Amino acid sequence: MPKMKTKSSAKKRFKLTGTGKIKRKHAFKSHILTKKSNKRKLRLTHSTLVHPADENNIMDQLRLK
Repeated sequence: MPKMKTKSSAKKRFKLTGTGKIKRKHAFKSHILTKKSNKRKLRLTHSTLVHPADENNIMDQLRLK
């Protein structure tokens, strides 16, 4: 039986925290930034945690289950 490969896209987008939660970055921070307010761009800079409803799907993509 061959090894299970992780999804490369998930590997690049998500990181695990020390407590086992999944960190992600915000979207909408790559281009067309002139019409977005400074406050909005600052909030999009910081990373956040993945919603619990999506955690199982991402853990499956990372082959951590």
